[in-house]
Amino acid sequence: MTAQRLRIAIQSKGRLSDGSLALLERTGLKFRRGRDNLLMRVEDMPIDVLFVRDDDIAHFVADGACELGFVGLDTLSEDGLDQPGRGVEVVRPLGFGHCALKIAVPNGMAYAGAGDLAGARIATSFPNLLQRFLDANGVAATVVEMSGSVEVAPRLHVAQAICDLVSTGATLEANGLKAVETVFESEVVLVRATRELDPDVAAVRDRFLRRIDGVVATKGAKYIMLNAPKDALPAITELLPGAGSPTIMPLAGRSDAVAVHAVCQESVFWETLERLKAAGASAILVLPIEKMML
Repeated sequence: MTAQRLRIAIQSKGRLSDGSLALLERTGLKFRRGRDNLLMRVEDMPIDVLFVRDDDIAHFVADGACELGFVGLDTLSEDGLDQPGRGVEVVRPLGFGHCALKIAVPNGMAYAGAGDLAGARIATSFPNLLQRFLDANGVAATVVEMSGSVEVAPRLHVAQAICDLVSTGATLEANGLKAVETVFESEVVLVRATRELDPDVAAVRDRFLRRIDGVVATKGAKYIMLNAPKDALPAITELLPGAGSPTIMPLAGRSDAVAVHAVCQESVFWETLERLKAAGASAILVLPIEKMML
């Protein structure tokens, strides 16, 4: 009998595909991609990675085709699969693919608030998220669903405004548009099936999730080592960005000073080092973290 394998769905191409593959590679798994580019098998664990459309990922997880998926939170929420009882739950955000669903209007259009959208036609590929925003703000407007190239709708007189994903704003600027409202903040999240799994598959899933947690935890994290006078410890530990309880160790031949080691989950800037130095720290060393098991 063939052993069951854990199946993970990721986007086949587009803005989320490269980030998903990069994260998977950082878990240390060895992959072998199939000839049709639709399946990638892991050689050192019973895992298959399926390359599918972003719109299908959460549905594959909910319907039993996969156990895990990397999907944009915007897509998950647009389809209503972020709600309880839909067979899918978010495990954790993955820290990439950040964007925002925004309403934009032509540069020459006066805009003072959501009420100015009353009676307008708004083009979007996210009709459900847009409608929720309009309902929440008591705005009666016409939602015009488009599958792509939403930004050209005002120029073609299809709509007076648009609602589209924005990362840098360059596309809006190129089309003479300005963002005026944020409808939804999004990033890539890891989702899993809520159904009961075969015990062997569940064990592989849990092992994989531990690796993912370790990879995500190292993003932006730094390991700081420094020496400090004992009487300066409260001030110095307060300055360590995003650190939990640091490790305090005695220094050989010194009764008045200690060594401090800490994992900092937030960015460590030169200004931070300067403040640590001013508080009495010395021999400050900042190291990147390649792997972390939580």
